[in-house]
Amino acid sequence: MNARMGNPALVVPGAMAALIAVGKTVTDTGISERTLELVHIRASQINGCGVCLDMHHKIAKKHGETDDRIHVIAGWRDTPYFSDAERAALALAEAVTRVADRSNAVPDDVYEDAAKHYDEQQLAALLLSISMVNVWNRINLATHQQAGTPWA
Repeated sequence: MNARMGNPALVVPGAMAALIAVGKTVTDTGISERTLELVHIRASQINGCGVCLDMHHKIAKKHGETDDRIHVIAGWRDTPYFSDAERAALALAEAVTRVADRSNAVPDDVYEDAAKHYDEQQLAALLLSISMVNVWNRINLATHQQAGTPWA
């Protein structure tokens, strides 16, 4: 399969810089970059985005993530490897990614559990980060971007 077009974030002037800027503001809140990478991987698993899966596991490793944890993210509920805060972030990532799967897209218990572990700014950053990885997943999937292909 070949890409249908160049990456849209590079085709539209200024788009890449704007998307990168959102990502930077998220990490500036102090939320763990390892946690952010876990939710990026989980959302990308759900969406089937090979580009993001390829990229985010490499970034996670650079932040000290272990192979054991990376390999079992899809089964996070059934493993002892994740903290309560990480579990709350992963549950939130699943709910935000699967908004069409239920009438109450992000159930109160999922949101409230995340809010117990993250202050308002970090929770906002987590929501922005989950939303942004979903944006990237959709761009990559719609245009058949290929994992391992340099964009610039």
